[in-house]
Amino acid sequence: MVGANEWRPPEATLYFGNSGTGCRLALGAIAGRSVAAALDGDQSLRARPMARVTEPLAEQGAMVETADGRLPCRLSPAPLKAVDYELKTPSAQVKSAMLLAALSAPGETIIREAVLTRDHTERMLRAFGVEINFADLEQGRAIHLRGGQALIPQTIRVPGDPSSAAFFVAAAVIHPDADLTIEGVLMNPLRTGFFDTLIEMGAEISIENKRSATGEEIADIHARSSSLKGVAVPASRAASMIDEYPILAAVAAFASGDTYMSGVSELRVKETDRIAAMEKGLLAAGVKVETGADWMRVFGAGGPPSGDAVIKTHGDHRIGMAFLTLGLAAKADVAIDEPHMIATSFPGFADMMRSIGGDVR
Repeated sequence: MVGANEWRPPEATLYFGNSGTGCRLALGAIAGRSVAAALDGDQSLRARPMARVTEPLAEQGAMVETADGRLPCRLSPAPLKAVDYELKTPSAQVKSAMLLAALSAPGETIIREAVLTRDHTERMLRAFGVEINFADLEQGRAIHLRGGQALIPQTIRVPGDPSSAAFFVAAAVIHPDADLTIEGVLMNPLRTGFFDTLIEMGAEISIENKRSATGEEIADIHARSSSLKGVAVPASRAASMIDEYPILAAVAAFASGDTYMSGVSELRVKETDRIAAMEKGLLAAGVKVETGADWMRVFGAGGPPSGDAVIKTHGDHRIGMAFLTLGLAAKADVAIDEPHMIATSFPGFADMMRSIGGDVR
């Protein structure tokens, strides 16, 4: 095991492929260890904004060079300092990068977030023995972390990813003959917006066998065939389900009435512009949809859409999985153009879907 003060400069560029989370968190972790490193990714990751992370890290004292705010980038050794910082973008990735860097900054770092974002990093740090405190603000909360704390090694049990489970829950509620239980899913309240929305839409979903593991809440999700209605999804829920909007849009195609999703401008800067990709794909599959800069409205017809389309995923794994899930219950087959990209986040997706009876070829 290598200690926190024993990191060595990598011999080659650190390549993150398509992983925005991995790259952004690594920026924070490396910045705090005073080693030089170059970071890069694939064409999709190179197009995603990194300044949202590198700029606050720079305020902490990190020396980061980027290609006009994007990858590739290079970190140089530099001492860090404690800061009192208000997040400009509600992003758990930005917050987590800053917290990882703050572990090496003398003094107390305070990060203020007006919109609560995923708190897996805070929970994990606590599980590793780090003292991290929270204070409620008039809007949002402040996170306090004192630098110089040592982490205590732990054995970690990783819960099932709710963003991955979402596709199977969605498949169950839109399929005419389904009864499915998914065991051991993370039920952190800052990650359950998709399930909350499906329940509001009338989905027959129950959360069972609640328990905890490594500071996180987990449970089994029981989902069944459902009759769905359109709803308005509040913008305040976006942070808790930002990755699930593509599959929600697919589910909304089966609902009676329209489903309106607002406050989702972040979807424009994911692996692709997910609002535009979903709009084009849904229209091709026979679903009426309208979009704006930060909103999307899907007009459900109260039954399965026509399907019979080949969807351009633009290299985005979640777009691909959303439309394959839609195709399971559409009137005619739905195909995607780049199925290999699903391996970015879920290499066993097709096999697992076939294991529960889904016709995915």
